[in-house]
Amino acid sequence: MLGRVEQVWFWVSDMDRAVNFYTQALGLALVHRHGDEWAELAAGPIRLALHGGASLARREGGTVVFAVEDLDAARFAMEMRGVVFDERVGEVDGVARFASFTDPDGNCLQIIEHYEEH
Repeated sequence: MLGRVEQVWFWVSDMDRAVNFYTQALGLALVHRHGDEWAELAAGPIRLALHGGASLARREGGTVVFAVEDLDAARFAMEMRGVVFDERVGEVDGVARFASFTDPDGNCLQIIEHYEEH
């Protein structure tokens, strides 16, 4: 039986650039770094980890989704820190709105605002 998600990790080609993106642009706290091979960032109850050694030609799958209270405000604040979003804001009717962006290595990330239950 599977338990809770403990961590999500991405391959990255430049650890310094990746750590800077996740700490400066996204505001996550760096918890641990082992040179250019591994870094862990606090992302609520899970860890977001970065694994060095990827080439830009290598594309791994997956998406990390971060919950936000106000999608528009979060998106604006992140854009002011250099995050480039896809133009389209997605919506799951009656459930949530979301916006997608990528990190410097092309890994897909999203922010999502869930609608309040009535």
